Amino acid sequence: MKDIAIIAVGGYNEIGRNMTAIRIGKDIVVMDMGIRLDRVQIHEDTDVESLHAADLINMGAIPDDSIMQNVDGKVRAIACTHGHLDHIGAISKLAHKYHAPIIASPFTADLINQEIKSEKIFGVKNPLNIMNAGERFAVTEDIELEFIRVQHSIVDCVFAAIHTPKGIIVYANDFKIDRSPTLGEPPDFARLRALGKQGVLALITETTNASISGKTPSEKIAKDLVWDVLIGTEESKAGVMVTTFSSHIARIRAIIEAAHKMGRKPVLLGRSMEKYWGTAVRTGYAQQNEVAVFGRRKSVDKALKRIMSDGKDKYLPIMTGHQGEPGAILSRVANGETDYLVESGDRVIFSAGIIPQPLNESNRHTVVTKLKMRGGRIYDNVHVSGHACREDHWELLRMIQPEHVIPSHGNLISHGSYLMMAEETGYSLGSNIHLVRNGQELLID
Repeated sequence: MKDIAIIAVGGYNEIGRNMTAIRIGKDIVVMDMGIRLDRVQIHEDTDVESLHAADLINMGAIPDDSIMQNVDGKVRAIACTHGHLDHIGAISKLAHKYHAPIIASPFTADLINQEIKSEKIFGVKNPLNIMNAGERFAVTEDIELEFIRVQHSIVDCVFAAIHTPKGIIVYANDFKIDRSPTLGEPPDFARLRALGKQGVLALITETTNASISGKTPSEKIAKDLVWDVLIGTEESKAGVMVTTFSSHIARIRAIIEAAHKMGRKPVLLGRSMEKYWGTAVRTGYAQQNEVAVFGRRKSVDKALKRIMSDGKDKYLPIMTGHQGEPGAILSRVANGETDYLVESGDRVIFSAGIIPQPLNESNRHTVVTKLKMRGGRIYDNVHVSGHACREDHWELLRMIQPEHVIPSHGNLISHGSYLMMAEETGYSLGSNIHLVRNGQELLID
């Protein structure tokens, strides 16, 4: 029977630049090809099209896939579980090395196509296959790839189940267990339980929030938080701005709905807002006429000038810059680089947590300080995470009962927290739970 190996290419030492190769005999399925944004101080509004793969590898920004040269096998498929850049951002830099189809859900595939089209160095000719949750793709005669519906902070997120002669490998990177999402359906628990009964050989799982006790609140809670802050106030004439993740379509839709209830016109500002909202429109998750969108700097500046002219109380600008990124719209507003003036009593809502990294924390602090100096009132962390907390991980383990567990998408701290939780369910380090580092290969017996 064919041996099975898990090759940790990227994302096993850190949060970001995810890439895992699963070898079944001499056939390989690659899961994700992501970028680590903080390594090169880039963000949602920054281009990487002109950067060379070798430079990005040296920076630690994309996976160092040189280990693949020593793996005895051929890549048969590249599967991406969702559209965040830490999972698809290196496709345009690395996928051309592997003459294999790229498989992704509709929203993710649209984003990948945009990445490939904008690439200025490498020509990516890989076929791009669109596959919905609940469907399967025949990788070889005896290996199948299945997508399973799950929730995250971006639409069309899936688990991948690789069906092999030796058993099923489930790749769960990233996810949250949300039973009342505001966009899309809850995770396909029935299918996950069925896989558990069928026999899951190994689970490869993210660990981002494994150190946080309890379970991650539903996106419905985030919508309630946003509405409470936006609608539940008597300061109806004050200027209000919101900043959130451009890729979080469910959150943006909740903010747009709140704007209409406030009697304000919602306006999306920033290149990445334009990018992700356009993708949502093309894939059926949004309507073209729901909101005005301005992406280019000149059009953004013109829109902000119009808002000031008509009156800030008539609009709700939703903009990039939740991490305080230099060059993002919120940073430019805070620096006084636009005609939009933050005045005493104006509200600034951060519907996003700080990504835990020193540069982000510093940038965010700087922007908040500048906004406060102009008289802005700050509403911080009006947000719930898109990542599973400890009890969500416990629930998934109990649901699919894998023989082996491999923590990924994290550092030693998050992996250690996951390990302690897994040991409480009967797993043992070195026996059936395995800590691997970038560049290592794990044989599954």
